[in-house]
Amino acid sequence: MQSEERASVVSDRVYRKVINSWAMYDWANSAFITTVAVVMFPHFQRQMVTNAGLSKETATAYLAYTNAIALLLAAVISPVLGAISDHTGGRKHYLGFFVAVGVLATALLVFLGPTSYILGSILFVVAEVGFAGGEVFYESLLPHIAQKGDIDQISARGYALGYLGGGILLAVNALWFVRPQWFGMPDENFAVRASFLSVALWWALFSIPLFRNVPEPQIVRTTKEAVNAIRAGFGRLAQTLRRLTRYKQLFLFLIAFWIYNDGIGTIIKMAFSYGEEMRLPDKDMVIAVLLTQFIGVPCAFAFGRLARRLGAKRSILLGVGVYIPICIVGYFMTSARVYLFYVLAFMVGLVQGGTQALSRSLYGAMVPKSRSTEFFGFFSTSSKFAGLFGLVLFGVISQVKGSSHASILSVIVFFVIGGFLLTRVDEKEGIRIAKEEDVSLGTPTA
Repeated sequence: MQSEERASVVSDRVYRKVINSWAMYDWANSAFITTVAVVMFPHFQRQMVTNAGLSKETATAYLAYTNAIALLLAAVISPVLGAISDHTGGRKHYLGFFVAVGVLATALLVFLGPTSYILGSILFVVAEVGFAGGEVFYESLLPHIAQKGDIDQISARGYALGYLGGGILLAVNALWFVRPQWFGMPDENFAVRASFLSVALWWALFSIPLFRNVPEPQIVRTTKEAVNAIRAGFGRLAQTLRRLTRYKQLFLFLIAFWIYNDGIGTIIKMAFSYGEEMRLPDKDMVIAVLLTQFIGVPCAFAFGRLARRLGAKRSILLGVGVYIPICIVGYFMTSARVYLFYVLAFMVGLVQGGTQALSRSLYGAMVPKSRSTEFFGFFSTSSKFAGLFGLVLFGVISQVKGSSHASILSVIVFFVIGGFLLTRVDEKEGIRIAKEEDVSLGTPTA
């Protein structure tokens, strides 16, 4: 009996080690999003574009186009990589390759010249592809390591560690940027380059526990499946789309999500560049981004409690509605009103995490458990494709109008249309249909 108890304790300890090692990868790669994608690269690229003699409005447009290209490539490769992961195995080997690509491209940003904005965009896109490719194989490990009933909690642990890890490194990088002399750095430019290198090292270092401690899943595969992985990836996307159209409420919600989440993504990617175009002080904007990051964690949990009172759909509508005054306030913001940027950062922090988290959970509630993997894979990939439109619209309007003021106002369209479509979703009907299908297939519904 004692030997069995000891074996159980050892087994639990190993399981926790595997889970924590898996979740640490979220801690590792989230630094790329917070420090590089949201703050430092937009600032650095803007400097390179203006140093080359182009206007600040053109710099904003180029950043939007760079993000859109990165998103498009990520959307194209995700189903292919997912199929490869399912059919050929070797998830950790593929993950290691994409981590190496992302880390190397991020580190190479250090060597950009004062006007190398084209090379900078290329390296950023490559780093984004490394990030997105790694996410596919990282997430594909979760069903294989989670014990029954644990998958939601493990996923949430990774999400929380990502917020925390990305926020901690961004806080350090922000101090370097705001007070470079405190750390023996000559100027802000040096601090930005040091931040790129710190993200590369952070990403590589904290990925090690996953590679050391998470076991490689056993995959049964055939040569034919491996050869046809690319065809299988896109074929599965088309098949899932046809299947989704048979779930009216779920499909309507997905369309609404594509639209309003496109607006959220555009604000996240373009906020820092927009503030710089308004000639807001860089230090204030960095602090505002940190404010959004750390407010977002407790507010995401608060939205979960709010959903118990109002329901998930009404809570999402509340969050989407808050983005409309955010856009309006942003339109009237000038360099003389720095405090407004803090107000906007606070408002975004209040609703960003909660809106996205509840969207995922509402979608999950209307998805038959028997098709959860398939439908969530489509949820991720289709969102990347849909996210292109806001960025492209932002960039085009910025160039045509010669200012991003009209661009930020145009984003309201995504929240209005997406919110309206969400009001037409009968979530109770969607949940009922999902449960009925699970019952018909003998799948547990709880």
